[in-house]
Parts: sequence; C-alpha cells; structure tokens
Amino acid sequence: MELKVLDHPLVSHKMTVLRDKNTNSTVFRQLVDELVTLLAYEATREVRIEPTEVETPITTTKGVKLSSPKPMVVPILRAGLGMLGGMTRMVPSAEVGFVGMIRDEETLEPTTYAERLPHNLAGRQCFVLDPMLATGGSLGGCVQFLANRHADDVTCLCLLAAPQGIEKFSHLVDDLKIKTTLVVAAVDEGLNEHGFIVPGLGDAGDRLYGIVD
Repeated sequence: MELKVLDHPLVSHKMTVLRDKNTNSTVFRQLVDELVTLLAYEATREVRIEPTEVETPITTTKGVKLSSPKPMVVPILRAGLGMLGGMTRMVPSAEVGFVGMIRDEETLEPTTYAERLPHNLAGRQCFVLDPMLATGGSLGGCVQFLANRHADDVTCLCLLAAPQGIEKFSHLVDDLKIKTTLVVAAVDEGLNEHGFIVPGLGDAGDRLYGIVD
C-alpha cells in the first residue's frame, strides 16, 4: 500500500475550518467538496490514458483520453456520498457504484449491508471515497469486497486518517496482493476509547447530513 498525504497550505486551511465545531452543515459540505477536488487531483495522477487525435480550429493534433473501461468511483455510504461531487467533477466520465458498510460500535468490525457494483471489476481502476479512516476496518473491508470482484487497482481518498487505521488498512490490503493507494488530507494523532479520530472533526456523516436517531 502506498500512502500519500497532501502537503498544501490551501488543504491545511480548509481542514482547519472543517474541524471547527461551529462550522455549519452548509459550509461543511462545501469544504468537503473543495477538499475532495484537491484530493482527486493527486489520486488520479496515474489514471490510465491512451493516445487519441483531436481536430483543433487550426489543425489536427495528438492528445490523450481516459482509457476504457471507465474508472469506477465507489463512495462508502453514507458519508462517502458527500465526497462524490468533488470526485466526479474531476472525472465526469467515471461510472459510480455504491457500497454500504456499518461498523459495530462494540467490536468496531464492519459489515456490508448494501452494494451496487458490477460483478466483474477486472481491468477497472477503482476510487473509493470515505471521509474518515479511523480503525481501518470499513475501508479495508470495502477494498476486500472490490478485490473479490477482481479489482486489481484501488485508490482510496480520505479527509482524515488515524495512524492505527492506516496500519490496519495496510495490513488488510497488503494481503490482497493488489495495487492499493491511500490519499489523505491529514493524519491525526490517534483514536479515543470509542474509536473516533482525535482531534478529528466529529462524525462526518452527521456533520454532512444531520444526526440520524
């Protein structure tokens, strides 16, 4: 697994505002959208392309286009949906699938409760969206799910990550023997006794969409 941490003053500034408990949902969603666009720029650095030819108003010239099959963007429900707009803005031709995973608050282990993906992902680059990499189980479980459908090139985009989550995620995906990249905006200090990232930004899903009772 390759880890990439964005080092950019705009990212740091936006993350600071995102962390603020007084930042309302409207601004929070806007910031997430902007941050994901910046993350996507780095995450797609090795997106597959192929030669093409285009006719300009002056002449014909050579260029490139995204290769087929199209990239697959996979937000993890529900918080990952808040990252979808920023990602598809960068790669509008990508197709979108969904995986729903929930974490047991006692065992901290993830389970899949919903999915909408092709049965065969062979040859497709997959980009997984999940705001928080805390314990690493949900994101690692999603990559395992994709690997079971023959994905062999997966890039994960997260706003925040805890060192414990990075370590567990790396362990889970390294066993899969597929190309995996993790792109994050920041790495925080660690986890508290409830498995939340510290200092973190709270529950990303609740801050994006409100609290669900």
